This record gives sequence, structure tokens and C-alpha cells, in this order.
Amino acid sequence: MIAAADLDHCREAIRTGSLSFHAASRLLPASVRDPALALYAFCRLADDAVDLHAEKPKAVLSLRDRLDLAYRGTPRNAPADRAFAAIIEDFAMPRALPEALLEGLAWDAMDRRYATMSELHGYAARVAAAVGAMMCVLMRVRDADALARACDLGVAMQLTNIARDIGEDARAGRLYLPLDWFDEAGIRVADFLADPAPTPAIRTMTRRLLAEANRLYFRAEAGVSALPLACRPGIYAARLIYDAIGADVARGGYDSITRRARSTTGRKLACLALAGARTAVSMVMPQSSVLHARALPEVHFLVDAAASESRPAPHWGEGRSGALVAVLAQLEARDRDRRLTLISGSIRPR
Repeated sequence: MIAAADLDHCREAIRTGSLSFHAASRLLPASVRDPALALYAFCRLADDAVDLHAEKPKAVLSLRDRLDLAYRGTPRNAPADRAFAAIIEDFAMPRALPEALLEGLAWDAMDRRYATMSELHGYAARVAAAVGAMMCVLMRVRDADALARACDLGVAMQLTNIARDIGEDARAGRLYLPLDWFDEAGIRVADFLADPAPTPAIRTMTRRLLAEANRLYFRAEAGVSALPLACRPGIYAARLIYDAIGADVARGGYDSITRRARSTTGRKLACLALAGARTAVSMVMPQSSVLHARALPEVHFLVDAAASESRPAPHWGEGRSGALVAVLAQLEARDRDRRLTLISGSIRPR
């Protein structure tokens, strides 16, 4: 079980770092809410460690080691690490799920860009759908259809985040919009990043991104009724709160460059109330056939991993994907080359 002091630390981290999840988590039963807070705290720690760290390759490699220690049962002496190790033990958390998140963070550290919507789905699968699959594990849900819909929700949330942050990302030199959309619009990516502006073409891209998110929110909602009844209000709330962010982008004319969409406290409270109503309806309505829709191809590996009841591999290198190994090897090489460059630059001939 998670130590009380560690849980308090995780709860405070989420309260200040992820207001939307903190609001939705209030509607989860304690048996799911507490490990979910610990899970999100560890994921938030991982995301911030890469996003806010000047030496991103080093940050990812450090996370690899922290994840390995947690799966060995000897976590780093930090609240989020200890809490995550307890989750691994209590819920037999498949290692492939947090490893997928690590791979997505490695892609961020490499400033990777995505040529197509499919490639963007692949990124969202790693940094968001993997968390959705882990949430299902915390609910003791291992059904493949329910897992596929949870992954839909994760991808939709990530697309919403990307749509909201286009301007902020561009000013930091980051780009997540599919590159082929720029080709279609006749826009050079370098020109956009040099001077981000909410032109009609960029607004159209934002609208397209949110349209894809809305399609996946619709699919995801069909899976909520496959979750334990006590968990449904919290998941409905998360879905509605994030969708409200996309709706605010739309109200702003799809301009997320000169303005940043937000979900106000009033809207969050309305979403919490609506989540309760949706749960009541789900108790009497027949199950939607959308529940059985095929999983996105990009999330199949997550569904397969989460559906497994086997104990997670305890050692780094067991069960990991070749793709993750390759990405981490590239990061290690990049970090090594950077250090050699710094050393050679400091040694000057006399």
C-alpha cells in the first residue's frame, strides 16, 4: 500500500500541477483515487523532468533508471517513486505501459516532429493513452474493448492539449501539428516557427485537430459504461473538462496563438454535475455498439499489454520494445557527443 505521507505529497503535486485531473479525481472512489493521484504524480514528475530540464536527454535517461528501480522494488527515496513502486506491486502494472510513456518523453527530448496524423496518434498513444490504460489497470479493468476506449480518451485529451498550446509550443521551437498539413497549405514550417500567427490556414489546422479529438471523445464515451459504476463519474468528468478546453479554443475562432484556452472553475463545476447525470443515464441505457469499435492501430500494443494479467518484468531490459531501446540508444549517443564536444571545446592548444 502507498504510505500516507507519500500519498499526501502526490496529492499536493496534482493539486498545483494538474487542476483538471485534480477536479475530476474528486469523483473517483478512494480505492481508485488514491493510486490514481500517485500515478499522475509520477507521470507529471516524468513530464516536467523532461520539459523543464535544460539537458533533456540526461533527464530521460535518469527517468529510465528511476523506472527500473521502481520495478525492482527498490525505488529512489522520493515520495512519487515510492508510491509508484507500491502501485506496481499492488496492481501488477504492466511494464510496457510506463515504458511507452518514457518512449514518448524521449521523442520530446529529441524534438521529434510528426509527418502525418497517424504519427501524431503514435505520439499521443505514448504520452497520454498509456496513462489511460494504466488508469484501467487501477480500476481492475482488463477488457480489451474498454482498454481501447480508454486509449481513445487519452489520445483525444492529448490532441486537445496540442490544439490549446500551438502558440506556446511554436514560440519554444516545438511543433506537433502534422507536417503534411503544412505541405497542403503551402506553408514552410520554418517560417511559421519564426513568426507564429493565427492565419486562416493555421486556424483550419487547429479546427481539424479538434475535430479528430471530438471523434475520439465520442468513441471513448461508449467505454465509460464498461467501467465500474463508482468510477464512471470521475472519467466522465475528465472527458467533459478536457472537451471544454477544446470548446473554448473553438469559441476563440481557433486562435490558440494569441490567446490560451482555459477551463474556468464554473465550467469545471458544471462538468462535474453533468458527469453525475451521464453516469445515471449509463445505468439505464443499453450498451453502445461503439464500445466494440476497433482500437486505433497506434494503441494496439498498449491494449495488449494492459489486457495481460501476468506479473510485470522486474528488471530493465525484460519485455521492453526494440523501438524504446533504439530511442534510448540515440539519446545516450547524443548526450555522449554533447559532452565530448564540451570537453574538446574546453581543451585549447597553448
